[in-house]
Amino acid sequence: LREEESGLAAFLEDLAASAGVTVQAESLARFEPVTFDARIVSLVEEVAGAAGLSCRRITSGAGHDAQMIARIAPSAMIFVPSRGGISHNPAEFTAAGELVAGANILLGVAARLAAD
Repeated sequence: LREEESGLAAFLEDLAASAGVTVQAESLARFEPVTFDARIVSLVEEVAGAAGLSCRRITSGAGHDAQMIARIAPSAMIFVPSRGGISHNPAEFTAAGELVAGANILLGVAARLAAD
C-alpha cells in the first residue's frame, strides 16, 4: 500500500507540473495491518467447506471493526460475495442467500468456539 501511495504521489506531482497547477493530498487515517487468529480463520474455512461453500483467504484494505478488535482479542472476518465485486459503495448488492450463508458460517464458527 505504501508503494502504491508513493506511486500515486509521484504521478500527481508530475501531473501538477505538466498542468501548471498545485495538487495537495492528505492522508486522513492509517491503520496498520493485522493478522487474524489462525485458529478462527481455519474454523471459518472448515465450516464453509462442510456446508459445501467455496472460500479463499483475501486481504482487505478497508478498515473494519475486526481490525481494531484483533489487537485485543482473537478475531477473523467472513466476507460474502457482492454483485460485481463492488463493496463499500452505494452500488453494493449482496443476495439474501449469500447473506444467509455467511451468517450460517458465523453461527457454525461460534458454536465450535463455544464447545471448546
